[in-house]
Formats: sequence, C-alpha cells, structure tokens
Amino acid sequence: MSNPGRLRQSLKLVVLTILAGSLLLSAWTYSLLTTPTKDFPVPHEFSISPGSSLRQIASELSSAGMLPNDWSFLMLAYLMGQHAAIKAGNFELTEPLSPMELLNFLIQGRIKQYQITFIEGRTFVQWRQALNEHPAIRHDSLQLDEQEILRLIEANAPGAEGLFFPDTYFFKKNDSDIVILKRAYHTMQAHLETAWRLRQPSLPLSNPYEGLVLASIIEKETSVAHERNLIAGVFINRLRLGMRLQTDPTVIYGLGDKFDGNLRKTDLQTDHPYNTYTRTGLPPTPIAMPSLASIQAAFNPADTQAIYFVARGDGTSYFSTTLAEHNRAVTQYQKTRNNRSSSQNLTIN
Repeated sequence: MSNPGRLRQSLKLVVLTILAGSLLLSAWTYSLLTTPTKDFPVPHEFSISPGSSLRQIASELSSAGMLPNDWSFLMLAYLMGQHAAIKAGNFELTEPLSPMELLNFLIQGRIKQYQITFIEGRTFVQWRQALNEHPAIRHDSLQLDEQEILRLIEANAPGAEGLFFPDTYFFKKNDSDIVILKRAYHTMQAHLETAWRLRQPSLPLSNPYEGLVLASIIEKETSVAHERNLIAGVFINRLRLGMRLQTDPTVIYGLGDKFDGNLRKTDLQTDHPYNTYTRTGLPPTPIAMPSLASIQAAFNPADTQAIYFVARGDGTSYFSTTLAEHNRAVTQYQKTRNNRSSSQNLTIN
C-alpha cells in the first residue's frame, strides 16, 4: 500500500519542477524577444517586398542577422495578433533592435525616406543632373525632352526653366523623378498664386509668369537679402519707362555652353532672345529657379527712384537715380569695364 504522504511530496515536487521550468522558459523567451541582436552592424538598409508572407519576412530578417531565429519572430507576431500588420517598403535600422522592437518598427511602417535638395539660382539643366545622379530615384525622365516632361507634370509654359520651387523634397526609394518634379512644380505654382494675389498695384507685369521671370533675374543679380527689393524696384522702374533691363545674367543664360566665364562686349552686342542689352522688356522665360524671397521682391519691389545699379565688388550694389551718378559709380567700383567678370554688374552703353 502506497504512502499518501510520499505521493503528495512527489506530486508537489513535480508541480514545482513544472512551475520552475515554466518560469525559466518564460524568462528565457522574454529575454530572447526583448534583447537586441548582438554585433549587428548598423546602419543597415533592407526591404520588405509587397505580398511577402510572414514566414518569408522572418526568414529574410533572420538570415540578415537582425533576428536570433525566425520561429521566435513568427510566434511573437501570432501571439500579438500582428501577423498581417507588417508594412512593405524600404527601411533603415540605425541601432540593433530586439524581435519585439523590430516587429513594432515594421508594424508602424517607419519607411526610410530619402531626400534631394534643389538649390535656388540653379538652372533646370542642373536640377536634372541632380535627379539623374541620385541613386534612390527612378529615372523616368532620363530619355524625355523638356516638352515631354512639361506634359507629364501638366505644366502650361514655354519651357521648364523657373517652374520648380527650390527646396528639400523627401521621397521613398524608387519614387519617380517625374513625381518629385510635379511636387516642386505645384509648390512653385502655390507660391506664385499667393505672390500674385498680394502684389503691389499697377505693376508692369501681365501675369504671374512674368513675375517669375523677373524673380529669376533678381535671384541671379544678388545674394544679399536686403537688396532684392531694391533691385526689383530698379527693374520695375525700367519696365515702366520702356528702358532695356541691361542685365548680364540674362545674356549669360542665353549664351549657354558658349559662356566661358568672361562676358565680352561682343556678347552684349549680339542679339538673341535673352539679350536684355539689345531687346526691351523681359526675356521669354526665367533664367533660373528663384527663391521665395526673390519671388516676393518681384511682386513687391522697393519704392525707389533708382534706375541704375553697379556691383561694389563686396557682394553689394550701389544704386543711382541718374546716368551721371551711375557712371561715376562705375568709374569708382569697376576700373576696367571691358573685363567684365562679375555677373552682378549692370552697365549702361
């Protein structure tokens, strides 16, 4: 006959053993799920393809060294009811994560964003080069001409120059360059519409596009913030008087690849659509992508009587109301008028 006391002791020992084993297993599992993978190199980029199964995802993450094994990740996702919540996309880990942290990271869809910065004063050709050289962008426009790009972004303009707002644009890997250009175009249109609505009355500008052309000239004429409105005022005064703008940056733009850094007298005398020394009024298109400050200056120029300005040589300009005063300034600040190395100077023939 068995001893009841000994049986109870045995059962108690079994229960305690099971409980201890369960506690140890639970502690080990918790540690496994909450401890980041050791010696995992970061930063690390990886992708999850659309339509991937949880088993495929776990296997790929484990093979890459982001998980200690795939089964723990599978178990965790099912226990948390998140087995179908993982987002597809391109991701970047900046630090090692535990399986639990990695699951939350993927559920939240913290997709890696890339960026490209379009700098004010640059031309569309330079912008296209920056797009073409970016490794994370899908280059849909690579073989397209300018008019085809304008059609795809639904822009009604004679050319692409000046249509895109300089800024930093964020995007996901393999986003199309057309999508990025379209965003930059609509951003510029929004700023133009606002500037046109808030413009000074009686400006000699027929539409927002003419203001954009003027803004691009202002952008190329100065990098000094407080002078933008004054330079805008000079050009507005000239347009009102029917005078030629006589601004070097438009001539340089018209020369294109022929410009070697030295603007010569013959360049100023050779007629073409962008030569504001030989033609009255604005050039046919912008000559660069203007900043918001230059756009605002074009539509709200300074109230000034000045119709001349010349570069001092320190980045600023000297403004004059008469030709005699201007010529004295030219003599003072530019000793050799024929060696025109600055694209900021404005000289009267």
